[in-house]
Amino acid sequence: MSHNHTRTAFNYNKAFIIGILLNALYIIVEVFIGITYNSMALLADAGHNFSDVLGLVLAGGASYLSQKAATKTKTYGMRKTTILAALINAILLLIAVGAITIEAIQKIFEPQPVSGFTVMVVAGIGVVTNTFTALLFVKGRHSDINIKGAFLHMAADAAVSLGVVAGGFIIYFTGWYLVDPIISLIIVIVITLSTWELLKDSFRLSIDAVPKDIDFIKVREYLASLDGVNDVHDLHIWPMSTTETALTVHLVVEKQINTDRLIQNIAKTMETRYFINHVTIQTETNDSDDCKQRPDYVV
Repeated sequence: MSHNHTRTAFNYNKAFIIGILLNALYIIVEVFIGITYNSMALLADAGHNFSDVLGLVLAGGASYLSQKAATKTKTYGMRKTTILAALINAILLLIAVGAITIEAIQKIFEPQPVSGFTVMVVAGIGVVTNTFTALLFVKGRHSDINIKGAFLHMAADAAVSLGVVAGGFIIYFTGWYLVDPIISLIIVIVITLSTWELLKDSFRLSIDAVPKDIDFIKVREYLASLDGVNDVHDLHIWPMSTTETALTVHLVVEKQINTDRLIQNIAKTMETRYFINHVTIQTETNDSDDCKQRPDYVV
């Protein structure tokens, strides 16, 4: 039996800290002004910003925890906590979305004056804050899917804040206060869609399902196509954290095969082609007592 443990580390800890602090401060300002000036659009946008701060916390936490050493009682370290946090955050966000929706509907039936100029200014600050935060991750978005997620979250948030600016502009020049709750409901839809994906993905990861960006069948076909490999069984692929994936497999090989070279080639391909960075492979020969022809999944 042989193992391969590889990890590509990107130290974005400082970028995560800056992004989290900036956006947390902006959320406080946005909530305070939203309540003071009675703007549901600002409060809804604050909810969206909060979801992205949680995204940054999760991504940053995954990046940090992936560097923590395993212990004799936690042989995988604390990697799995990032998945549990994602699941909990998704549930809390859906609850928050419900509260925002109820308040927005009430204001549709009972419109209240809103300062369009204030909404424009505050949301404009949000555009700048979110754009700056997105730029912190722009260089790493092509090489690290975790960093890419942080970048996309903040870029999308900048776009939502821009929509709130547009709503404030309309209110300022037309006095049509219904724009405020309408925009807040549109933001609610955006949050719900992204949160629903987060909920589904985090639930899948929490039950050790194959990550959605990895094709189990293609991985199995690749292993079965290798020279000297006669059979593949007990193939398992699961997430160790939100950024690391593990694979274990039994390969039935010919006696004369160089198993060390075979395992090295497989491990390299798993990392570069499928982004699986923790590979454990057990090799067996056709006449081995442990060699059993059996399916490793149910169609």
